[in-house]
Amino acid sequence: MRSGAPRTSQPVVAAKRAPAADGSEREGDRIAKLLARAGIASRREVERMIEEGRVKIGDEVVTTPATLLTSLKGVSVDGKPVAPMAPPRLFRFHKPSGLITAERDPTGRPTIYTALRNALPQGTPRVMPVGRLDVNTEGLLLMTNDGELKRALELPSTGIPRTYRARTFGDISQARLEELMEGIEIDGVRYGSINANLERSAGRNKWIELTLTEGKNREVRRVLEHLGLQVSRLLRTKYGPFELADLPRGAAEEIPQVMVERFRKTLKTA
Repeated sequence: MRSGAPRTSQPVVAAKRAPAADGSEREGDRIAKLLARAGIASRREVERMIEEGRVKIGDEVVTTPATLLTSLKGVSVDGKPVAPMAPPRLFRFHKPSGLITAERDPTGRPTIYTALRNALPQGTPRVMPVGRLDVNTEGLLLMTNDGELKRALELPSTGIPRTYRARTFGDISQARLEELMEGIEIDGVRYGSINANLERSAGRNKWIELTLTEGKNREVRRVLEHLGLQVSRLLRTKYGPFELADLPRGAAEEIPQVMVERFRKTLKTA
């Protein structure tokens, strides 16, 4: 056996090609992409599943995420057949503070899925969060059944704005907030342009609205704390064109399909 050969006794499924209507050879889509589109998991998670030998086509174990298919017919994950791809669906969820944005937590803390079990209609397919909100942040969290839509919504290259409202304590001026438009570096981490505006103020208690496109881990809190402010409440109100509006805390609502399709056409990155 050559040193570069796969180190497995399981059959290897090679990349597949399908004939086009004119008889020429046409490539399909990578299996990792198709499984992500089908809502099995994110593309990266699917790639891990393939590495672990959990994905099969018929009786053959798939060993490379580069395997090309034109459909998911005959594909199974953990022994369960993969259902045909459903149209992309998108839900807005009002995440309460105190919930972890994850399927499960090793320490037993409640997750967003604890609330979603009661918030989503029966029969809703498996959904995944678009990005994350930390445990103490509340507000709009988009959920989708489509891994490719999730990825496109999260990529910095798509430049999708996220808007937050922060209740803070401390002294700050609008002029100082406007300096954030030039970006800021904190402890060696560079944060991009942030559009920040004082909404209202009562002494040292202030509400500040911030809009950004990067969404780095705890970005809003870190920037405000760097400016000498204490953040007592943080709420995401908007993600792209989708708004929290008056959605009650802990509730979820499906975004109309026509709005999802219209938005997908505007994305810079598919």
